Amino acid sequence: MVRPPSARSAVPGVGRLGLLEPTAAASLRELGWDNVESIPVLWSLSRAPDADLALSTLMRLRECIETGWDALDSAIRTDTSLRGRLFALLGSSSAFGDHLVADPAAWEVLRRTALPERDELIADLLDVVDAVPEQGPHAGPMLFRAGSCGPEVVAWLRKRYRDQLMLLAALDLAATVENEPVLPYQVVGRHLTALADAALTAALSVAVARVCKNEPVAVQLAVIAMGKSGACELNYVSDVDVVFVAEPADTTATRLAAELMSVASQAFFEVDAALRPEGKAGALVRTLDSHIAYYKRWARTWEFQALLKSRPMTGDLALGEQYRAALMPMVWSASERPDFVAEVQAMRRRVEDLVPADLRERELKLGHGSLRDVEFAVQLLQLVHGRVDDTLHAQGTVEALTALAAGGYVGRDDAANLTASYEFLRLLEHRLQLQRLRRTHTLPAADDEEGMRWLARAAHIRPDGRQDALGVLGNEIRRNAVRVRRLHAKLFYRPLLESVARLDYDALRLSPEAAIRQLAALGYAGPDHALGHLRALTGGVSRRGRIQALLLPTLLEWLGNTPNPDAGLLAYRRVSEGLADQIWFLRELRDEGAIAQRLMIVLGSSGYLPDLLINAPETIRMYADGPGGPLLLGPQIEDVARGILTAATRYDDPKRAVAAARSLRRHELARVASADLLGMLDVPQVCRALSSVWVAVLEASLRAVIRASEAEMGCPAPADFAVIGMGRLGGMELGYGSDADVLFVCDPKPGADETKAVKWAIGVADKVQQLLGAPSTDPPLHVDAGLRPEGRNGALVRTLAAYAAYYGQWAQPWEVQALLRAHQVAGDQELGLRFLHIIDKVRYPQGGVSAEAVREIRRIKARVDAERLPRGADPATHTKLGRGGLADIEWTVQLLQLRHAHDVLGLHNTSTLQSLDVIEETELLDAADVALLRAAWLTATNARNALVLVRGKPTDQLPGPGLLLSAVARVAGWPNDDGSEFLDHYMRVTRRAKAVVERVFGA
Repeated sequence: MVRPPSARSAVPGVGRLGLLEPTAAASLRELGWDNVESIPVLWSLSRAPDADLALSTLMRLRECIETGWDALDSAIRTDTSLRGRLFALLGSSSAFGDHLVADPAAWEVLRRTALPERDELIADLLDVVDAVPEQGPHAGPMLFRAGSCGPEVVAWLRKRYRDQLMLLAALDLAATVENEPVLPYQVVGRHLTALADAALTAALSVAVARVCKNEPVAVQLAVIAMGKSGACELNYVSDVDVVFVAEPADTTATRLAAELMSVASQAFFEVDAALRPEGKAGALVRTLDSHIAYYKRWARTWEFQALLKSRPMTGDLALGEQYRAALMPMVWSASERPDFVAEVQAMRRRVEDLVPADLRERELKLGHGSLRDVEFAVQLLQLVHGRVDDTLHAQGTVEALTALAAGGYVGRDDAANLTASYEFLRLLEHRLQLQRLRRTHTLPAADDEEGMRWLARAAHIRPDGRQDALGVLGNEIRRNAVRVRRLHAKLFYRPLLESVARLDYDALRLSPEAAIRQLAALGYAGPDHALGHLRALTGGVSRRGRIQALLLPTLLEWLGNTPNPDAGLLAYRRVSEGLADQIWFLRELRDEGAIAQRLMIVLGSSGYLPDLLINAPETIRMYADGPGGPLLLGPQIEDVARGILTAATRYDDPKRAVAAARSLRRHELARVASADLLGMLDVPQVCRALSSVWVAVLEASLRAVIRASEAEMGCPAPADFAVIGMGRLGGMELGYGSDADVLFVCDPKPGADETKAVKWAIGVADKVQQLLGAPSTDPPLHVDAGLRPEGRNGALVRTLAAYAAYYGQWAQPWEVQALLRAHQVAGDQELGLRFLHIIDKVRYPQGGVSAEAVREIRRIKARVDAERLPRGADPATHTKLGRGGLADIEWTVQLLQLRHAHDVLGLHNTSTLQSLDVIEETELLDAADVALLRAAWLTATNARNALVLVRGKPTDQLPGPGLLLSAVARVAGWPNDDGSEFLDHYMRVTRRAKAVVERVFGA
């Protein structure tokens, strides 16, 4: 016979209730809840965000409440709403659990089913200190005098404030346990703000009683709410930002403000007055005229942005309204300030930089796709358009978003989605703060499963049938962060595209004037031209135009973060028009986010690359990532050189052969420059790659000219021919703006007439120079043979024997020094090596260079320093000839080579950097000195390359502070946009190196 289940078996066990603590079963028995009558209570308890925490707190409460437990137990059993509020509160917040245990009778506060109004909150907190309306000449509706003002009032106020906060939290959380109404985010924010207003009103009443003990208040003092308090969107735990205005701003007003802050900070929350003029260094209290004078003359853009949320809070409300009326017109004209864009961009980057890298994905307030992203974007749009549209003069983020959507400044769907994401992130923030009543915005760590599971339950997130609550929460966090990041771009740029292309026929559209204002605020110096580019890109009814309109919101945001978005947008238009017949182009931008973002960074940063990309568009495909990393880093130097040589050999005509080589050079320059600008290559890698491609083109051109000459003569060449690289080409350390310094050498073949052979070689050299120097859209290919014997007055090509005779008898010290960087780069390898063996005796003489030659080199160096610097150049920041620049470092290395290379074979090296390594290894200089020289060479070379990448043409002079310098700093890899910091760093590095140079040359 099957026995019917007992009554007791219907009671869920601790396992089914989700209780994990070993003492849970005993605790339920002690509470008298382990029976059928208590089943509804048990299931409610199981739904608490942390049921074990709720149960342990109830046990503590029972111990403290003594005879009152029966009343609470009866209320829990009979009042479902109260039960939901209590269990949700105790399972969400250990801090409120401690509050109830300290004052068990306070549970009665939770019987209330509705939130008190603002006036009731003010009256309640004023009642704690027996406050009465202030009398006298400055009496007003929000100025009171406390009847009790001793030290004990802080504890009284803290208790009453915490009771009111607890009621709000309980009503806010109740829906997680029972079927109770969900409090909207805006209701919670407004109530927290009303509670803060009441708290500061009470604190001010105590300050009045303490400061003006036996006389009426002799000043007008207005407390202005700022930040989230001003916008009526406070958090549960937050600093309350305020500004004080007083008439007069005397010691009484200052004491009142200071006392208010002291009482409030002890009793309620931290009161922060750092948003006042001059911040914490400024006067705590100012008159209205003083505030106005400061904002007219000294205020920064961020200070006007902060005023967007200002609101008279308590104290003299009439004075507060005068403050707002006087300053708000300045707020709405802030976007016309010349430094508005730069300051706004810098401010956003500073905020992001404050977040440690390991916390960015967990940071709800300041990370990527965070609350600050939403607030920052909304405030920027308000500042831009609020000057001409009063409907945007809203203080709250959600209210402002609604107004922006109604005015057509943002898309309606975008505004709705952004609002939803903002409220979700604020909900998580509130739950995290309630746990221990601490100010926090950081999600639990990814491996903290227990913490994330609690947060999911506290945020009322439930399983969706495929995932548990923890999985759903993780997905929602990621989805909303991505949505905020995506909508951040659309928020600014989608309405701009709506104004020039019909993406949505039902959408409200920005007027041309509003579009121009918005583009100007987003960093475009020529917004009317930018609007014209957008019209051109999206014009017509073609599929390309529609795709562009969909891509451009994101592309424009990336462009807006570059040093020159105007030039970048123009370059993008040119590239798009140049590739109009290439189907792959827009498809790659649409499907490969890395390509699109990298292309915008390149186009908005460089004047050197756009023409290269237009003529070598396949490079853009290499902006993608492959299995092994960025495709830009895929090609090897040897393979590139081999490809250039192979391509040129396909043509008999030297012009076509050189054109083929130059085409591949163009592609390689675009690849190397792109990888460099995107931070994928270091300075030595860039120099090596640029030098290698130069050598390959030179070799291909020489071979093509010799082949054609032999074909024309109908016989083999009468001489062997070699090209010797000099200067940076010989050292394989070319930059973007470097010429190719060379020597041409020939050696007549046996039986050939030397005169005819030399004449033939001169014709070959001349033809090579002519073909490579022909005008082109590519960066120039100037082959400079000016370092040959007798300079430009000497023969373009000499025989090997002639070089030997000249260097053996006539070589000047500067020519010997120049030979230190001579290296065979093209033509007949054996001949080149024979040339190097001949000059080795000259450049590495036994016993080292003579003392007389050293004196001559020092004399020439002094003359170069005094005379060679271009007129108007700044010697501190000229990368080539300036103090501690490239010439200084290279002359220093070469002097050490001349003096020691006969003993140190490692110094038989044409590379400056490699020679410095040898100098350090052999202790010819202290390691610290070598480090200074190396750092200066790398810094100057990097800056010089960045100059060419930014300006698009060779230049050696760093600009002064300004947009151009900031662009150079960014391209050079400086971590922020502060060009002045970059310049200071450059001058510091080169100044230290110059001290080493002077010691070496003075030795």
